[in-house]
Amino acid sequence: MRTIFTCILSLLIITGAVSYADIYKYTDENGVTYYTNVSEAKSDIKPASEKKTVRTASAADYNHIIHSMSSKYDIEPSLIKAIITVESNWNDNAVSNKGALGLMQLMPATARDMAVGNPMNPEENIEGGTRYLRLLLDKFNDLPMALAAYNAGPKTVEYYGGIPSITETRQYVKKVLSIYKGKPYNSKPTRIYKVTLDDGTILFTNTPFAYQNYKVSNF
Repeated sequence: MRTIFTCILSLLIITGAVSYADIYKYTDENGVTYYTNVSEAKSDIKPASEKKTVRTASAADYNHIIHSMSSKYDIEPSLIKAIITVESNWNDNAVSNKGALGLMQLMPATARDMAVGNPMNPEENIEGGTRYLRLLLDKFNDLPMALAAYNAGPKTVEYYGGIPSITETRQYVKKVLSIYKGKPYNSKPTRIYKVTLDDGTILFTNTPFAYQNYKVSNF
């Protein structure tokens, strides 16, 4: 009996020690959570208290880049900013579930076509996205269609012969245009004008008075 009592007492002590041991929570870089009684877990796992932060910038952080690309590709800064707002909300580390990268959410193939070496570099990303938008504007000669092509791809727009009947794409075009016009989404639209520059380049603007020396028409 004494031997049995000793065994039971030992078991209770061991059980009690396990029951009341400290439990540590760790979260790895992929967001996977681990629970352990070891205070120093694998070195590649960080304590949950060390939260990952998402860097979200603002237009002011990239104004110099945006204005530089605006001048280079004849696209208004407000349109570039509207696309960045809808695409990534100014998170330069954004990666979509489809693989789109950075501020202007360039797909890897598009980044390569636009000669973007590092899509996560804000300057390269903004230039690649702006250059791509310029090509789409020249191709379709229509701002909503160019925006639809930016979202769904030019082949999709060509197939439909206009803005595709895809809910995501239609909402995307409306949101970008709304922000570009400086109006809340779904509010009464502001008029956009079409400007033809001397070299034949088409520019869409909500400030036609800035282009009085060029051919301006209603859009």
